[in-house]
Amino acid sequence: MTEKNFTDEERDAMKAKLVESKTKRSRAKKSPEEARTEGAAEIQAKLADMPDEDRMLGEKLTAMVTENAPHLIPKTYYGMPAWANEAGKVVCFFKPKSKFKVRYATFEFDTAAQLDDGNVWPTAYAVTTLTDADLTFLAEQVRHAAR
Repeated sequence: MTEKNFTDEERDAMKAKLVESKTKRSRAKKSPEEARTEGAAEIQAKLADMPDEDRMLGEKLTAMVTENAPHLIPKTYYGMPAWANEAGKVVCFFKPKSKFKVRYATFEFDTAAQLDDGNVWPTAYAVTTLTDADLTFLAEQVRHAAR
């Protein structure tokens, strides 16, 4: 019996990261606006490929991040919609439940996020649906993280 070290989903994410590394090098030669436009197109393409439930959540989160932290640069992160700071470090990203075949999607913050508050703070939120109140809450987190 051959034991797998990585799931198919994990292997796909690693392949996506390799492509993103190559894209990052080519974007370094472009203007911030060109990089933003290309990143937004990548996110839209990823959202279009998602099942309806994930796509609807991703579209709402994309609109919320774009409105509340327009200085963040859209990109993909292991094949997921993400937003980075000017240094290219991912601040937040959307992990659709279909990507790893899990129970719920998440909206997460990476280490570049400025969320540090005390000894313990949340870096990920489970997302099953998004009400206006949920979007308002997450928008505040994004504004705080993207300072």
